[in-house]
Amino acid sequence: MYKLSDYDYALPGELIAQFPEKRRERSRLLYLDRKTGGVDHHVFNDLESIVTDGDLFVINNTEVVPARLLGRKQSGGKVEVLILNYPGSARKSHSKDDPEFQCLIKASKRPSNGTILVFDEGLRAEVVRFHDNMFSVRFTCDGNFDDILYRVGNVPLPPYIRRNGNNGTHDDRKSYQTVYASRKGAVAAPTAGLHFSKDLLKKLKNKGVSMAEITLHVGYGTFLPVRSSDIRAHRMHSEEYSISEEAASAINTARNQGKRIIAVGTTSVRTLEYASDASGNLKSGTGMCDLFITPGYKFKIIDAMITNFHLPKSTLLMLVSAFAGSENIRYAYQEAIRENYRFYSYGDAMLII
Repeated sequence: MYKLSDYDYALPGELIAQFPEKRRERSRLLYLDRKTGGVDHHVFNDLESIVTDGDLFVINNTEVVPARLLGRKQSGGKVEVLILNYPGSARKSHSKDDPEFQCLIKASKRPSNGTILVFDEGLRAEVVRFHDNMFSVRFTCDGNFDDILYRVGNVPLPPYIRRNGNNGTHDDRKSYQTVYASRKGAVAAPTAGLHFSKDLLKKLKNKGVSMAEITLHVGYGTFLPVRSSDIRAHRMHSEEYSISEEAASAINTARNQGKRIIAVGTTSVRTLEYASDASGNLKSGTGMCDLFITPGYKFKIIDAMITNFHLPKSTLLMLVSAFAGSENIRYAYQEAIRENYRFYSYGDAMLII
């Protein structure tokens, strides 16, 4: 269960979703019973009839930032910059209009320290240093940095979603965002949450389902495949999280009352498991989560999860295999491919109970 090859599978390219369903809740939903390995096929809107009064959904309210900037070097030559840690610790150490971030930079030649980068609306940046395959970049502008970023930045879509020039469109700004996003900081969406519409959330609450919001700012590392042949050698990326006292209390109370905890997305799963003690008591607070969940992990809080279909050899596929069982996941993915489910960020969903 620790061999990387165990988490590989072949996916026809046409099943990689390039656009979301026009109505979020009309995406498909594969129901997987992790005890029996059986699967059923639904649409996401059927969730209303599947869940029960008293269930508690844990959702990740992070908001995707238009963190991809297209510009040029002052000396000439195109550059593409992806801000990785908005609004992380480096962000907080500078004034709002002179922030410094960790970034990825794509250019014909690696920019040296002191290189000046120029973007639209007077936004400029200086490369401060290069370390651990990332650049520290200090931005300057005439005005409010956040306002300018939201005007000139692009949605950092995953590399498998193709656009003209791979730019996020205006529609992507809306669709690559959950309807409950409220905490700016992610460079990737918590995609399991993309299937919820405001109408479906209202129906679930009317049925007696509770919602607890936590935050995990999804980083670029979520796109990176594991390369170690033994997955135990993989170094997990860290992501900033926050759990309020109110959310922790609601989750702990529901768990102590024997109510079902349903995590929406692998980001919610990782945050809950990282921030809980050995007995499953969730602690409020903030920090950096680097938990790598693989088969053999003993889950402490969640009873079920909603998730999308993940890339081969990814940490996300290993996480769902740990929760549902590797054989069950392999079978479920085979069924999803056979039934022409849509895969990855804009694809269909799976409910594992």
